[in-house]
Amino acid sequence: MNNQKIGFIGCGNMATAIMKGLISNNIYAANDIVASDASMAAADKIKTELGVAASTDNISTVKGCGILVLAVKPQYYETVIVEIRDSIKPEQIIITIAPGKTIAWLEEKFAKPVKLVRTMPNTPALVGAGMTGACRNKNINDEEYKTVFNILGSFGIVETITENLMDVCVSVSGSSPAYVYILIEAMADAAVADGMPRDKAYKFAAQAVLGSAQMVLETGKHPGELKDMVCSPGGTTIEAVRVLEERGFRSAIFEAMKACVRKARDM
Repeated sequence: MNNQKIGFIGCGNMATAIMKGLISNNIYAANDIVASDASMAAADKIKTELGVAASTDNISTVKGCGILVLAVKPQYYETVIVEIRDSIKPEQIIITIAPGKTIAWLEEKFAKPVKLVRTMPNTPALVGAGMTGACRNKNINDEEYKTVFNILGSFGIVETITENLMDVCVSVSGSSPAYVYILIEAMADAAVADGMPRDKAYKFAAQAVLGSAQMVLETGKHPGELKDMVCSPGGTTIEAVRVLEERGFRSAIFEAMKACVRKARDM
């Protein structure tokens, strides 16, 4: 358990996922988390769901924590930073999760030396299966970075990346759960069309995706090699793969991720 409180400005889906991960993995007790949101309804919801202290007062959140997570949408970052920067103390660590907001941009908006860790988590943090990319500014020492790393690792896997790859991280992990959910939904719909009850269709599709991902991580084999293992000559799988290639499945994923990176860089 950490000996300093952690604060969240913004109580949306990503903040909720991180808070739940911290609490469920005993990194922070609920009473060691403070949060604020512009919406009283959102603050009340997180207070009721998780038992954390929540309000609409960003300044009280800043003053009540040693580590602060800025979890508002990117378009609100500048407004929030201008509001809180005079209340930020030199020893406080600030974790950001906004695509497109570089360390240089953040330092300029704070207009004074601050300790910054820029991250890109994803919502599977909610079930302890998150993937987070992280980088730090020069004011974060090794011990402080280790503390942040342990926090981020409490709800999944965390990897240090160079900042120039952060927008790529957005496309390959931050946004990608949405692509996978579309895949699972489409697979389940097709199974339902062929007669499988919907509840079973979702379970079969989701478990197939989960197991396939686990195979990639645990075997260390190239995804193409694992695909070839399933594609028997003249069989059902290679016929399905043929149709996916014919319909541009691989290209669609490629172009979607390129568009995601472009959008992240423009934010």
